[in-house]
Amino acid sequence: MNRLFLTLSFLMGVVVLASNYLVQFPIKHYGLEVILTYGAFSYPIAFLITDLANRSYGKVVARRIVYVGFVTGIVFTLFFSTNFTDLISVRIAIGSGAAFIIAQLLDIQIFDQLRKKKWFVAPLISSFIGSTVDTFLFFSISFYATGIPWVTLSLGDLAVKIFVVLVMLIPFRLLLGTFKVLKV
Repeated sequence: MNRLFLTLSFLMGVVVLASNYLVQFPIKHYGLEVILTYGAFSYPIAFLITDLANRSYGKVVARRIVYVGFVTGIVFTLFFSTNFTDLISVRIAIGSGAAFIIAQLLDIQIFDQLRKKKWFVAPLISSFIGSTVDTFLFFSISFYATGIPWVTLSLGDLAVKIFVVLVMLIPFRLLLGTFKVLKV
């Protein structure tokens, strides 16, 4: 397998692990603890990876990266970040896996449908929709009926993800030319 493919897949797994770990920690500054966790800042990078692979190599390769990243991320999460005696930790692992695979595959499909539009349309719309689906699936599976304010956390999380999706357009555009010359 190509080194770039393995690198992107590994990075996808690292993003999943980091996000699953960081989502457990609300931001305790400026009263944000009921609306925001640190995981909101890392997770949108997964959409950058998927969208770069999709634009450069097509949806089949992007899906393979998502699958490898999914398995890697889940294994990492189970090994490093899941406390099996804590129900919420287990629910985070399950919620993360379900939300990740559904949102990333949805992102790939939407991106593929929009790929012929201007360079920013496909990554912007697919990442926005993917982030929205991911956020509400993840928070509802992970925190519903736990006493954790999951609705407000999901709304705050989504607001940051949308901001990061907008910022990720910059590296998307800059890295796009680099990826096209490499072969997977």
